Amino acid sequence: MLTVFVRVFTAPDLRKKILFTLGILLLYRLGQNVPVPGVDYRSVTQCIKEGVGNDGLLGLIDTFSGGALLQLTIFALGITPYITASIILQLLTVIIPRLEALKKEGQAGTAKITQYTRYLTLGLAVLQGAALVAKAQSGGLFSTCRVRTQIVPDTSFFRTAVMVITLTAGTAVVMWLGELITDRGIGNGMSLLMFTSLAAGFPANLWGIKKSGKILSGWGEFAMVITVGLCMVGLVVFVEQAQRRIPVQYTKRMIGRRSYGGTSTYIPLKVNQAGVVPVIFASSLLSIPGLIDLGGNSTSGWARWIATNIARGDQPIHLTLYFLLIVFFAFFYVAISFTPKEVADNMKTHGGFIPGIRAGRPTADYLGYVLNRITWPGALYLGQIALVPTAALVLFNGSNFPFGGTSILIIVSVGLETVKQIESQLQQRNYEGFLR
Repeated sequence: MLTVFVRVFTAPDLRKKILFTLGILLLYRLGQNVPVPGVDYRSVTQCIKEGVGNDGLLGLIDTFSGGALLQLTIFALGITPYITASIILQLLTVIIPRLEALKKEGQAGTAKITQYTRYLTLGLAVLQGAALVAKAQSGGLFSTCRVRTQIVPDTSFFRTAVMVITLTAGTAVVMWLGELITDRGIGNGMSLLMFTSLAAGFPANLWGIKKSGKILSGWGEFAMVITVGLCMVGLVVFVEQAQRRIPVQYTKRMIGRRSYGGTSTYIPLKVNQAGVVPVIFASSLLSIPGLIDLGGNSTSGWARWIATNIARGDQPIHLTLYFLLIVFFAFFYVAISFTPKEVADNMKTHGGFIPGIRAGRPTADYLGYVLNRITWPGALYLGQIALVPTAALVLFNGSNFPFGGTSILIIVSVGLETVKQIESQLQQRNYEGFLR
């Protein structure tokens, strides 16, 4: 393994890509600690020390931003607007024929969709930035902090506009940094930025559990968290790598005096075909009921019931809905991202067939049957992984459990994908890779 690392930095072009990627990630982390103009950073620091942050959607976004959201830095929104815009464009591709046609045009169409994603990202950044500034001005970022209303002392229109523009510009810079990594570095830029944000909070959260623990001066809880985290990482690696390989045979074709085709390949169907998208969808949807009692003025019985049983993450009804929504969105996302009929038509056009299955409609039905069968364990796995943090919060009396299901899924998936890209770069130079 050490020899492989030495060879990675021996290749000049690969070393340049890795160092460029590390430099961009360092710049991203520095930007996550630069406060927005007009923010009283002392008040923010005091509220964070008191440990009275916000839960729900803001807590989820703060996790994706590496803690920059509650600190109100220039990168407070992180890549959340880009993720939301990408998901919206991907869903609209199925609904709007124009976007579907662009998707089929190849590289030119993909570039156009990417441009639309950038515009939508900036629009969402303006909306989310305005909401974040308004919430900070009203003291809603920190529910019970004594100085929460002093975080933004100047609430004039000019100061508010400057803060919103700064947050929007920070989102544009983050999007640009991610694209730079994708073009000139190693791995997917947006995924690596999210990886960095999530991994940055692990040391502080682990040490916080050790300090608040009671078993063997906190080392008992620390060891339990590490053990649970390693088990979750092993489970995620096992399921993320698992796939059902559908064999495909291509017939031979004679063109002139040459024979083409006759090869054998397979269609890899992953057990977790939807990735982490269902968890993000379910978390965002369940955060909406919390807005009903945002101002504390909802006195009706149904509003109080929703605020008590659905908006709170430790209630059985919330956990049940969370699990069911993850399962639903897993099947929904797989249905719109993988079309068996389209795959079957492409195979038929190029002379491919599944042994024992007729080409055309029977092939599409078979692929749909297999996909539904393997999506069930993938969806149940996502639901169970996502519920681990909630159980841990109850076990550790509300402590910030670092090995969240969404965090582990993203970190492990991005890590595996990045290692595979480095592996392919090494194999091009006849070097031995990481995974051997």
